[in-house]
Amino acid sequence: MWDPRQSDVPLLSSRQAERPRTALAHWLRGEDADAPAHAPDAHTHPWYQVLWLTGVDYFSTLGYQPGIALLAAGAIAPIATGILVLVTLFGALPVYAAVAKRSYAGQGSIAMIENLLSGWRGTVVVLVLIGFAATDFVITMTLSAADAAQHAIENPLLHDLIGEHRMGLTIGLLLLLSAVFLKGFAEAIGIAALVAVPYILLNLVVLGHGIWTLVTHPHYLAQWTGALGHTGSTMHLVLAGLLVFPKLALGMSGFETGVSVMPLVRGSPDDAAHGVPAGRIANTRRMLVAAAAIMSVLLLLSSVVTATLVPESAYHEGGSAAGRALAWLAHEHLGHAFGSVYDAFTIAILWFAGASAMAGLLALIPRYLPRLGMAPNWVAHRRPLVLVLTVIAVIVTVIFKADVEAQGGAYATGVLVLMQSAAIAVAISLWREARADPETARRTRLASGYFWVVAAVFTYTLVDNVIVRPDGVFIASGFILLVVFVGALSRTRRATELRVAHVRLSDDESLALWQEIVGKKVNLVPLKHSDPDGRVRKGHELRRHYRVDGPLAFIHVTLLDNRSEFLAPLSLTVRRVGKHDYAIEVTGAIAIANTVAYVSELIDPISIFLGLTLRDPMTQSLRFVLWGEGETGLMVYKILQRYWEWTPEDDMRPYIFLMSE
Repeated sequence: MWDPRQSDVPLLSSRQAERPRTALAHWLRGEDADAPAHAPDAHTHPWYQVLWLTGVDYFSTLGYQPGIALLAAGAIAPIATGILVLVTLFGALPVYAAVAKRSYAGQGSIAMIENLLSGWRGTVVVLVLIGFAATDFVITMTLSAADAAQHAIENPLLHDLIGEHRMGLTIGLLLLLSAVFLKGFAEAIGIAALVAVPYILLNLVVLGHGIWTLVTHPHYLAQWTGALGHTGSTMHLVLAGLLVFPKLALGMSGFETGVSVMPLVRGSPDDAAHGVPAGRIANTRRMLVAAAAIMSVLLLLSSVVTATLVPESAYHEGGSAAGRALAWLAHEHLGHAFGSVYDAFTIAILWFAGASAMAGLLALIPRYLPRLGMAPNWVAHRRPLVLVLTVIAVIVTVIFKADVEAQGGAYATGVLVLMQSAAIAVAISLWREARADPETARRTRLASGYFWVVAAVFTYTLVDNVIVRPDGVFIASGFILLVVFVGALSRTRRATELRVAHVRLSDDESLALWQEIVGKKVNLVPLKHSDPDGRVRKGHELRRHYRVDGPLAFIHVTLLDNRSEFLAPLSLTVRRVGKHDYAIEVTGAIAIANTVAYVSELIDPISIFLGLTLRDPMTQSLRFVLWGEGETGLMVYKILQRYWEWTPEDDMRPYIFLMSE
C-alpha cells in the first residue's frame, strides 16, 4: 500500500514495458542496456582531461578539413580558413560559453530552445532540431569512417592488401563500431587522450616540417603568392574568402559535443552548495577555449602548409591527396614509415570520433524522445538503438558511396543549424534577462545584439551551404521526417499509459482524508466541472439509478496549459463534501483520462462511474492524443484495461459503469 506521506516518490509505473519473451529479446534488453544512456556519470575529471574526449570529434576534422579547404578554395584556402577561425573564436566560442552557463547539466542548445518555447510549438521545434542533430552525429560516423578507410587505402603498406574497397572497409568500420557498443561501450577519457594527444603531436611534426620547408625553400611561397596575385587585390581576396569560407564550416564541429560532456567536468568544491555550479561552468569554458585555440592554430598552419606544398593535381578529386592533404605531406616529406604511423593515428581518431558521435546519439535520443512520449519503449535500451543507428549509418554510407566530400554538405548543414539555433537561443535568453534585471539591462541588451549578429553570420553560412550543397537539407529532412513519423506513432501508441510522474498531497487535511478513502471505501465519480451544485445533482442521479454502496468521491482534473509533455507531477487536494462524500481536486495534469485512471489505481475504489459523450470518435481521439481531453470515460476504461493486463493481480478490480451523458 502506498504511504501518502511519501508524496515525492513515484507511485505507479507510467510505462507498460513487456518482459522479454525470447532469448533474442532478452539479449537486446541486456542488463547493461537497461541503464539510461543519459544517466549522469558519478566520476568527474579535470577539464584538461575531458578536453580530449570532446577533442576526438573536433580535432579529427584535421583528417579531411585541409583537403576539403583546398578543393573548395584552392590558393585562397588560408584566407578562407582565417575567416573561419575568426568566426570560431568570436562566434561559436562565445555562443557555447553562454550555452554552458545556461545548460550546465549537458543538455545543450536544444534544451535552451525547449525552455524558450512552450506547448506543441516548442515540441515541434525540438523534434526538428533533434533531426538536424541526428544528421550531424550520423554523418560524423559515416564521414569519419569513410575518411579512415580512405587513409587506409592510400597507405602504401596497406593499399595492396585493401585495394580500392573503400565502401566495404567503411561499412566494416561502422559494423565494428556497432559491435563495440553492443558489447558495452563506456566513454573512456584515458583512451581519448591516448588517441588525441599523439595525433596532435604528429600533426605538429608535419606542420613544423612544412613551415621549415617554406623557410628553406622560398620558391613555394613565391608560387603561392603569384597565384594569389592573379586573383586580384587584397579586397578581392577577402571577399573571395568570405564567399568560400562557408564550405569550410566543418572546421567548427565539436562545440555541441563539448557542452554535452559537461557532467564529466570537475567543478569547485562548493558547487554542490549552490543551485548553479559556477566551478563546472568556468572549467567547461576553459575547456572550450583551449579546444578552440588548439584547433585554430592547427587549422591556420595546415591551410598555409597544404596550400603551398600540395600540388593542385594531387588534391583534386581522384588525386593522391584528395581528402587527406596532411597525410600526403607526411608520406611525401617525412617518408612512408612516419606516414604510416600518422595514418594509424588518423584512422584511430577518426574511428573514435564515430564512437563519440554514437555515444552522443545514445544520450540525445533517450533524453528527449521518451520524455515527450515520442519514442517506443525499446529506445530506453542501448542495444536495439545501436542496431537501428547502425542500419541508418550503413544506408547513408551507401547513398553517398563512402565519399568524404559528398557527405560534407550534410555534415555542415547539421553543424550549422545547431550553431544557429544556439546563437538565437542565447540572444533571446539575454534579452529576457535584460528585462528581469534593470541594473545590467544595457550591457545585457548589447550582448544580445552581438549574438544576433553571430546568428546572422551562421545563417549566411547555412544558406550558402544549402544553395551550394542542397543534399545536406535533403538528408536532414529525411531524419526530421523519420523522427516526427516515429514520434507520432509512438505518442499515439503510448497515449494509453498512465503518464504520471508522481503525486503530492497538497496539505495535512488531504493527507488525513486520503486514509479514509483508500482501499475499497468509496465510489469514484469523475466530473467535468468542480462546483457544489454539480456534485449534488450527480450524487442524486447516481443513487437514483444505481445501487451505490458507500460514499462517493468526486474527482475533478485541471490540466496544464502545456499538453505536449508526456509525464506530469500531480497535486491532490481532498475535502469532505456533504455528510459522507468527498471531493478530490487534481492539478498539474496533462491528460484527464490518464490522471483519473492513475488516481483510481491509488484509491482502489469500489466502483467507477464514467460518462460518455458519444461525439465524433475521430475528433475525440485527436483531442485526447494532442490535448489530453476527448472521450474521457471510454479512455479511462481502456487505460485501466491495459494497466491491468500488465499488472495481473488476485485482488478484485473495481466495477466500471459507462453512462451516456
